[in-house]
Amino acid sequence: MELRVTNLACARGGVPLIAGLSFAVTGGEALVLRGPNGSGKTTLLRTLAGLQPALSGEISCPPEQMAYAAHADGLKSTLTVTENLGFWAAIHGQGGVSEAMAAMNLTELAERQAQNLSAGQKRRLGLARLLVTGRWLWVLDEPTVSLDADSVALFGAVVRAHLATGGAALLATHIDLGLPEARVLDLAPYKAAVTALPAGFDEAFL
Repeated sequence: MELRVTNLACARGGVPLIAGLSFAVTGGEALVLRGPNGSGKTTLLRTLAGLQPALSGEISCPPEQMAYAAHADGLKSTLTVTENLGFWAAIHGQGGVSEAMAAMNLTELAERQAQNLSAGQKRRLGLARLLVTGRWLWVLDEPTVSLDADSVALFGAVVRAHLATGGAALLATHIDLGLPEARVLDLAPYKAAVTALPAGFDEAFL
């Protein structure tokens, strides 16, 4: 399986951000996006995941083959850890709830409602959802927000295991996840020409 992006252009809020971008990611590979604030990392990931249309170009891999994780944890607050993962496993026709909890150190919290978890615990649960999707490509936007060093290491191990079984990961992060073979894609050279940003435009959402 492969994600191939050809001559992609995308925008956010009507402002072109990226133009002429081409790259490929295959099973077993991790590609880390880099670039200054406003370079379009979040916009690119949202476009690939099918959450917004591209301006032009081709994306070979449909969103149905991707699992997207961004700043929101996507949890049902009144459901327990087990029930949350069970819900997403059922949506994707998968199992592996117990294994996902063990991988993200959530087993002892299995019967706790999501609304009673700490920020870091919620984040671990949100990331554990990746493991019950069955999707080969993980599209990750700053996945380690709210995680302490031990949890970052835990998630890094989860990503490495995913790659080892033929999965792939495309992620925007400034944190070292211990992926020595990961390639880096700098978005700065693909910045679209923009004469001026609209008044009040907030680059935090790019």
